[in-house]
Amino acid sequence: MSTSRLRTFGTRTAGPGNPVYITGEIGINHNGDLDNAIALIDAAAEAGCDAVKFQKRTPEICTPRDQWDIERDTPWGRMTYIDYRHRVEFGEAEYTAIAEHCAKRGIDWFASPWDTEAVAFLEKFDVPAHKVASASLTDDELLRALRATGRTIILSTGMSTPKQIRHAVEVLGSDNILLCHATSTYPAKAEELNLRVINTLQQEYPNVPIGYSGHETGLQTTLAAVALGATFVERHITLDRAMWGSDQAASVEPQGLTRLVRDIRTIEQSLGDGVKKVYESELGPMKKLRRVAGVVAETENAPAPEPVAV
Repeated sequence: MSTSRLRTFGTRTAGPGNPVYITGEIGINHNGDLDNAIALIDAAAEAGCDAVKFQKRTPEICTPRDQWDIERDTPWGRMTYIDYRHRVEFGEAEYTAIAEHCAKRGIDWFASPWDTEAVAFLEKFDVPAHKVASASLTDDELLRALRATGRTIILSTGMSTPKQIRHAVEVLGSDNILLCHATSTYPAKAEELNLRVINTLQQEYPNVPIGYSGHETGLQTTLAAVALGATFVERHITLDRAMWGSDQAASVEPQGLTRLVRDIRTIEQSLGDGVKKVYESELGPMKKLRRVAGVVAETENAPAPEPVAV
């Protein structure tokens, strides 16, 4: 397997021929509560995920100025939008606790930085990768800052045209990136998932591993993405889909996450190498059930059959 299609995540490797790298996207489903974040890390670790992911923003940079003072209802009462953005954002103390807990549980963590200050913040934690959210795919300044880190960059491609994706790849360079097919609606409809784009991206970027970031309800379509060749999978996770927050309804609860990881591991084992062969376990049933032997089985050193004249 060409190493040009492999990407490192700390001590793990993702890409063709390697186990699917499975990430539980916590995002801001913790609702600004560190205990929720710790519980979600535990759920992901117990399910067998490779990593959890968060989102990191500098509110004054990422929130348009004309929205700062708009008031909205929240679980903590009515507050301005800028105050809400601060309320759900973790700082250095929280991320230090997250890093320590992930190390204890043996699971990676990283985040989607939404601005260059957030990149600098995350770099202090020596994360194994950075994620570019679909909404940030056209932010060249952010992409250049991420490329300068030299780390693996996961690029989600939701709400983006092929031309925009190509430009982002040119800005990031193709050596350290992993592309994720995504549809940026929450939850996404099955008829808009268009999973065959995974194959389109594989053909368009043959030296880049392709993954899938899902925002749908249910697990079947994510499993189909693995069957189509996704080498990286990300799904939003939650403690309870009824919790407050825009991403909760499109998230997977702990029991579902356990099933998802289990089934992904079964699928990747079952895909095989594509070479048709008779397994030793089939010899007994063959002897018992096959009435006519047919042509003599080929061996490695047997000459190719002569062409038949017609």
